[in-house]
Amino acid sequence: MEQNIIGRKEEIRRLKKIMSTPRSEFVAIYGRRRVGKTFLVKELFEGKIIFRVTGKENTSMRDQLMNFSRSLDANSVSSSSPLESWDDAFRALRQHIESLPQGVKILFFDELPWFDTRGAKFLSALEHFWNDWACYRRYIKLIVCGSATTWMLDKLLNNRGGLHNRVTHKILLSPFSLNEVEEYFTAGGFSYSRQEIIDAYMVVGGVAYYLSLFDADKSVVGNIESLCFTRGGDLEGEFPRLYKSLFKNSENYISIITALYEKGQGMTRLEIAKKTHLTLNGNLSKLLRNLCECEFVREYTPFGKQKKDSLFQLIDPFTLFYLHFMNGERNFLSGYWQKMQTTGKYNSWSGHAFEIVCLHHIEQIVHALGIDGVINKPCSWSYTPPKATPDDEDLSDGTQIDLLIDRSDKTITVCEVKYSSAKYEIGKEYAEHLEKRLRIFKKVTKTTKSLNCTFITPNGLVNNMYGRRIMREVTGDDLFWQP
Repeated sequence: MEQNIIGRKEEIRRLKKIMSTPRSEFVAIYGRRRVGKTFLVKELFEGKIIFRVTGKENTSMRDQLMNFSRSLDANSVSSSSPLESWDDAFRALRQHIESLPQGVKILFFDELPWFDTRGAKFLSALEHFWNDWACYRRYIKLIVCGSATTWMLDKLLNNRGGLHNRVTHKILLSPFSLNEVEEYFTAGGFSYSRQEIIDAYMVVGGVAYYLSLFDADKSVVGNIESLCFTRGGDLEGEFPRLYKSLFKNSENYISIITALYEKGQGMTRLEIAKKTHLTLNGNLSKLLRNLCECEFVREYTPFGKQKKDSLFQLIDPFTLFYLHFMNGERNFLSGYWQKMQTTGKYNSWSGHAFEIVCLHHIEQIVHALGIDGVINKPCSWSYTPPKATPDDEDLSDGTQIDLLIDRSDKTITVCEVKYSSAKYEIGKEYAEHLEKRLRIFKKVTKTTKSLNCTFITPNGLVNNMYGRRIMREVTGDDLFWQP
């Protein structure tokens, strides 16, 4: 039922509108594994779906057809005849629909890619069902879901055959925002503070299934310990399962992800090709596009650069966490995660992880700064000094800015993102570092825009003479704003 759904307000609005149109609709819902696609459809249309079937992973066409037949039997008054092909299956489905009273008919095919077994001709049968019959009705609402992203994109959304441009609506279901995670935990009887929710998000992101594994009787630290660093923990082997379920030839995707992990600010296509030994061609572009579609990676153009200089950056919290702490290690020592939080390894991860949290909440940052009304482009910037010693002493040092918001009101918001479990204290040395970096940015870019220095940290700044120099602050509470 709709009241059981956390967040998803825009998706619910769109789906309800689609169901009310006076024509048949073909809706494809896609997104990463375990983000909540099936739950959304089941809860929103409970009691209204006249046919529902779920594909079975790694099974034969015969088993898939038997599964389809049982779903027909469960929804029909009379038993269907044996199905020998997918043409038979869709013919039987059509007969079942035509036997029902008038009105909207919602069909739900879950895990659609799994039906497409080798030699089964499933896709051609689906094409014929839709193109020859369903699309001419005014009451068919076909909803399909699938986590196998390469299949959903290549075979359905970017289909060049009979299903070309036949999908009338596509919906990418993204992980929850911090606000939605808070809503989820509150509904589940958790009493976590916002700091703890940010800490959880830095590890598992907003993936609904991962959040469902949390135990309300344990702290965030205790839950991460149980899920990730206990023998047999639910997330112990999740990383390879995740990429294998989403992508065909997952090894190539993991190779790209691993390369991006090693360079936090991002890499160009050429750098990725050199690092992974993948050929710099259309296939590499396709792999990167699929990773962006699933929101594991973002593509952006650094400040002052052109589109051809675009960087690809890893932005998936769980992937970062796995590669930093779990990859190739089996840390099953009691209290491992608690002990890690006093180490340099934890500090390097938490800084990067909090930056990723901020990248997922740019809209909230923009709102907190009160610049919603201008065009904003988030990006980064870096400077490498020339080999020859420059005349200007400032320009002899390299530097980078991980988050800039380039604004259309002749201003650039320069964001300093720092993770801290308490108020962050800026000292004299760090203040001088910030001022020097702004000078270098001005000199190298020759920008005429005003620079607005903003600090983003979970608990704000210590009120000292250096903290008061910062023009604006964005705190963890600001990241929980919901549009």
